[in-house]
Amino acid sequence: MRMIAGLLIVSAFALRVPAQSVSSAPQYEIYAVEYAVLPQFPVSALVAGADKARHLDIAMMFWVIKGNGHTVLLDSGFYRDKFLREWKPQNYLKPSEAIARLGLKPEDVTDLILSHAHWDHADGADLFPKTQIWIQKDEYQYYTGEAWQTDSDNSASTPQARRANRQKHGGIDPDDMMALLKANLDGRLHFVNGDDQPVLPGIRCYTGGKHTYQSQYCSVNTRSGTVVLASDNMYLYENLEKHAAIAQTLDSASNLRAQDRMKQLASKPSLIIPGHDPAVMQRFPKLVDGVVRID
Repeated sequence: MRMIAGLLIVSAFALRVPAQSVSSAPQYEIYAVEYAVLPQFPVSALVAGADKARHLDIAMMFWVIKGNGHTVLLDSGFYRDKFLREWKPQNYLKPSEAIARLGLKPEDVTDLILSHAHWDHADGADLFPKTQIWIQKDEYQYYTGEAWQTDSDNSASTPQARRANRQKHGGIDPDDMMALLKANLDGRLHFVNGDDQPVLPGIRCYTGGKHTYQSQYCSVNTRSGTVVLASDNMYLYENLEKHAAIAQTLDSASNLRAQDRMKQLASKPSLIIPGHDPAVMQRFPKLVDGVVRID
């Protein structure tokens, strides 16, 4: 009888362990923050093969990830005057002010994960002066180095060669790279070295679909399961639903592989969040104007 009682106690303890393990796993809250709208953006610039006559008011978003003693941003939006003049965004609010909708100040942000170095995702990095910045090592090294080099032979003087050189850093702004260089010199820049890497407990980064030289997307543990924040590795829900590559990628096949992998990582397809789809702001519960809770 004592042996049976002992076995029952051991069995009961064994049954409780998985529940304790799950409850002790780090979980985060995720909020999508819309800080601007770009009106009548061509869908063909977002979804490969889309009708060129289609246009969409796209959402300019970043994501706030809270929990485990951290307040993390995925991407930082844009704020420099040259981008405001060029793109004329509607309903614009500087990202460092948009987080006030969540009761946050710029100095409250502990970490900033940059999905890639394009101006509309990395320009606001210097608005958050105390944050630790995370970026793919190859992305940083390429866009602070080789991307700005010109060909050394005479062909560089041809129009075709000049266009090819510009394409190496299309969408990458020198001021943004200088801000990241300063963060590096200040000891606040950290490299994500390749695929499937942890940034914080419960947050991992994956190399993306070659939207830029080495773009990345993230998975986050939440109360609803694993959320995948795709950023520009999936512009719209339409990319996923039609299995269509993003229109702006260095490698369409790699982008489709990244989308397929997102389906495996996310607890369910509805937890894969695209980078610019205005439907995000309708599909999830509204917290305040311009903010929805993902998890």
